[in-house]
Amino acid sequence: MTGPLRLVIFDVDGTLIDSQAHILAAMAAAFEGEGMLPPTREETLAIVGLSLPIGVARLAPEADDLLQGRLVEGYKDAFARLRVENGAGLSPLYPGARAALDWLAGQDEVLLGIATGKSRRGMNHLIEMHGLSRLFQTVQVADDHPSKPHPSMIEACLRETGVDAEHAVILGDTVFDMEMGRSAGIPTLGVTWGYHPAEHLAEAGARVVLSDFADLAPTLQAMWGEQ
Repeated sequence: MTGPLRLVIFDVDGTLIDSQAHILAAMAAAFEGEGMLPPTREETLAIVGLSLPIGVARLAPEADDLLQGRLVEGYKDAFARLRVENGAGLSPLYPGARAALDWLAGQDEVLLGIATGKSRRGMNHLIEMHGLSRLFQTVQVADDHPSKPHPSMIEACLRETGVDAEHAVILGDTVFDMEMGRSAGIPTLGVTWGYHPAEHLAEAGARVVLSDFADLAPTLQAMWGEQ
């Protein structure tokens, strides 16, 4: 490929990393630690992608700020403990993810970025655990930005890489990712293997909804060939 500098931004949970079991177990531990009935699987997965305090507030709207704060800390503690106990096995890369990342990283005019609702500590652990440190030129996390779908993370990715919005794209599994991309003025691609239904991603503005990581390269080549 030849042309202008491109930027491919990835969501993490539900897009690159299959963290469903890890998230569900940590959330259940947080609620049970406060003597509360844990949210259902569907309720928990529906808030994946949001910053943790906002997600917890949606799961426990009746709780006061103090209790919501304890739930957030309980989730973080449980998530870290489970990571130590289980390693990469509890949050593996999705099939085909590493091959797609390596292919993109091998393109001279393509830069890679992250826009995630995870904390800096959690993201750093994942990068180290899966050996991804050399791949990403910009990594934006919840610690430094408003929650998705606010466009702040994408705007920071564009600033740090110097890529124009028209030459960037975000890949994500939730409507929050699609709405964030639209707010930042960049094209959006959805994936079917994550946490929100494909039809919701399409309704939220996904240009294409991919069903396999192998489809990413030809989809990007087709998009870029039109520009």
